[in-house]
Amino acid sequence: MRHETVTIPVAHGIDWKAIGYLFSILGALLLGAQAWPKPTDPSWHLPALIVGVATTIIGFAVRYMAHLKLRREIDEAKRKAERR
Repeated sequence: MRHETVTIPVAHGIDWKAIGYLFSILGALLLGAQAWPKPTDPSWHLPALIVGVATTIIGFAVRYMAHLKLRREIDEAKRKAERR
């Protein structure tokens, strides 16, 4: 009978990077709320503000997805190294 090591994925604990990105997203929303255009502002201010806040939030999301991908790759490399 062949014996193989069984690995069980274990949580890494608190994901501080995720918490940091959530705070950054909250900050972008709060800054956007503060900068909300007044009726006397030019009409292009509102679309520019919405696009700016949206791209900031999307950027945070993409960076976090890259972080998760890197974490998975590191975990996979560790598992491969342990099997040798």
